[in-house]
Parts: sequence; structure tokens; C-alpha cells
Amino acid sequence: MPAKPIDEQRLDRVVAEARRAREERERGYRERALKLYPWVCGRCGREFTQANLRELTVHHRDHDHDNNPADGSNWELLCLYCHDNEHQRALDARGDARERGRDEGATHQPFANLRQLLE
Repeated sequence: MPAKPIDEQRLDRVVAEARRAREERERGYRERALKLYPWVCGRCGREFTQANLRELTVHHRDHDHDNNPADGSNWELLCLYCHDNEHQRALDARGDARERGRDEGATHQPFANLRQLLE
């Protein structure tokens, strides 16, 4: 049975919509986190103003970007550098766990419903 040809335009639309949805979701929790917490990095203590606020990120403590409780209990404001460091530490810890025989894979699946969107 020959493979069904890929509709490139439809694929582009689906991918664009998935990106828009992700950006919209991120804007929502970022705006809420910035209203809840002072504009200070939770690790290094660097303070932020409107001029450099783009360098302050929202970190999900449990690394699940879909876990966004209204009280912000899963969020932490981190500067770009501390946020990168936090994720690197998590990667290193997963690598250590794999070496000990415990595979702790990623929980976030950005393309989880891509098949349904394409159908």
C-alpha cells in the first residue's frame, strides 16, 4: 500500500498552531508569575526592572510545563543563567540515575497530540 503524500501546507499550519498555543500558554503563566513574585532571581538574588525583565524566566519546579497552578506553587523566577544552570543540574542528575539503573525520562511532551491534529 503506497504511503499517503504529506500535505506540506497543512503540516505547516499544524506546527504554527502548536507554536502559537505554546507561546500563548507561556505568556499566561509568565504574566501571572510576574504579578505574584518580586522581580528577583530566586537563586542569585539579582534584581530586575522593566528594562531587563526579559532576562527573568519562569522555572517549573517539577519540570512539567503543563503544571501551572493558580497559586504559582510550581513556579520560580530565575535569571537566564540560573535557569540554564538548574536545567543542566537536572540533566546531570538524570544521567547519574541512568548510571545507577534508574531511567527518569522527560515528562514534557510538546508533540503529544500532533497525530490528532494532523488527522
